[in-house]
Amino acid sequence: MERKTVEKNRRIHMKSLCFKLSSLLPNNFHKGALTQYDNLDQAAKYIRRLQQRIEVLKEKKEVTMNNRKAAAGDGGMMKEKEMMESLSFPVVEIRNLDCTLEVVLISGLQSDFMFHEAICVLEDEGVEVVNANFYFVGDRAFHIFHSQVKSSRIGFEITKLSERLHEMIH
Repeated sequence: MERKTVEKNRRIHMKSLCFKLSSLLPNNFHKGALTQYDNLDQAAKYIRRLQQRIEVLKEKKEVTMNNRKAAAGDGGMMKEKEMMESLSFPVVEIRNLDCTLEVVLISGLQSDFMFHEAICVLEDEGVEVVNANFYFVGDRAFHIFHSQVKSSRIGFEITKLSERLHEMIH
């Protein structure tokens, strides 16, 4: 009788762990009611995808660090300040991270758009702003918005959001 109880508790514990793992997966990985095996398979795929993303980001970081080192050296390369000045501004960058968005707006100090206007555009496009910051570096203004898509069922278009932000910033 005791062995039966131990096995029952083990199964309940495993079921709760699988449910917890399933709840950690983004919504776009859930395709209807999945079996426990399917949930584990989806979790494994998601983890592999995250590992690949980490590798890509590490490579980008390494390239960026090497470029900075080269820019700081005398080998005829542009200095970091010159590199920043050579970039065309304003910049709108949107990173879609499953159900969350990171929006980065980089503009000159003379830009006349208001911080709250960017928040209004995001909210008009069906995005809830969770965190918003801005700071100034040299003659550049950086605006960073962390947000979530309000409803994944409503069609959310990054291109439309990007166009509206470009219109606002120009």
